[in-house]
Amino acid sequence: MEICNLSSSKSILIQQTATLLFDSFKEHWATAWTNLDSALQEVHESLAPDRISRIAVDDNGTVLGWIGGISQYNGNVWELHPLVVHSEFRHRGIGRALVLDLEDKVRERGGITLWVGTDDEDNMTSLSGVNLYPKVWEHIINIKNLRNHPYEFYQKLGFTIVGVMPDANGLGKPDIYMAKSLRN
Repeated sequence: MEICNLSSSKSILIQQTATLLFDSFKEHWATAWTNLDSALQEVHESLAPDRISRIAVDDNGTVLGWIGGISQYNGNVWELHPLVVHSEFRHRGIGRALVLDLEDKVRERGGITLWVGTDDEDNMTSLSGVNLYPKVWEHIINIKNLRNHPYEFYQKLGFTIVGVMPDANGLGKPDIYMAKSLRN
């Protein structure tokens, strides 16, 4: 496996990446990318100069995973958006490798914090399906992973829950905010 930049000159890889994004999210997060065109638009937007777009490819040039980074706060903070790994290749270290690679690229651009929002639209954690007000932090402290939500993946990589936006995706469907310091 190799991790490399996704660029506008790689139209076959752009198409594979958009297909991967759409196929991976259509079952669980139907509101994210509702069709292949919207996924393709997301991939094209990731190619802007102020963004990072990296793919993991196998020896045959097939896209196994994709990660993006969006500069914020004058480059001090970067949003990890999105991260996707082909379903047949999950739990093999590809997601971890992509995140660690993105961290290096963000550091090279002077970034000091990386953050990610991990929606819970499907009752995957104890934060979903409940009214988080007024004791939001109490709910965060007592969070439980009920159905393999990715927040624990990010915790293993050093991310910390720094907040939650209750009802971000509708009543009882929060967005969990996580961040990691990239200072050495």
